Amino acid sequence: MGSGIAHALLLAGARVLVAESSAERADQARDAVGKAVRASAERGADLDVDAVLARLEVGVGPGFLRPAGLVVEAVPEDPALKAEVLAGLDAALEPGAVLASNTSSLGIGELSTVLSGDRPFLGLHFFNPVPASALVEVVVGAATPAGLVDRARGWVRRMGKTAVVVRDSPGFASSRLGVALGLEAVRMVEEEVASPEDIDAAMTLGYKHPVGPLRLTDLVGLDVRLGIAEHLERTLGPRFAPPELLREKVSRGELGRKSGRGFYTW
Repeated sequence: MGSGIAHALLLAGARVLVAESSAERADQARDAVGKAVRASAERGADLDVDAVLARLEVGVGPGFLRPAGLVVEAVPEDPALKAEVLAGLDAALEPGAVLASNTSSLGIGELSTVLSGDRPFLGLHFFNPVPASALVEVVVGAATPAGLVDRARGWVRRMGKTAVVVRDSPGFASSRLGVALGLEAVRMVEEEVASPEDIDAAMTLGYKHPVGPLRLTDLVGLDVRLGIAEHLERTLGPRFAPPELLREKVSRGELGRKSGRGFYTW
């Protein structure tokens, strides 16, 4: 997600700094972003690859991002990890810099407890793959400055995407609805109602969804979906309890596209 967000911001004309946790990961990030930008050019995007990548700098640690006016945290959905990273960023950034989290389900209010009281903070939930996705969910916490929402809409518009604004609540709008549909699809496989292919076809052909809920679960990652479902179960109740089939697949390492197998073979 981090490389995808960097890619989208580069194509929008921004100067982009990417911070990683080690020199090795920084090199991997530089390669990933460079590959993605070149792929955009090969698909017909009107851009000068060398000029675009000249606006990219990659380094190590939160201090590398000190010159930035907007910083988007994009680490995995682990509350402790996000708290550690956000606290480090808050300490490293200039006082007026905006800090955003790319969380897909964790509460903005909860995450903000590690920040200094005057740090402008909100959620910017991007969707995968970031450059191709048309949506960014702007999540407004109780302490998010009112004017920051309009600024966020402007940033999203500059990237050629559409912003939807939601109040801070578990799962926001997109994850809450998407996970509910995905979990029910998993239960249908578990109960042998239909095959994954037929369940997905019912939604793509019958309801005009661009991708079925089980293929989407594979793309997102079964482990990611499980983590979100467990968080929503804790905060919203048993209707979000993960099916046993989902837990079994994650325990076997069947995580979807990234592992080569989930509900489909990739």
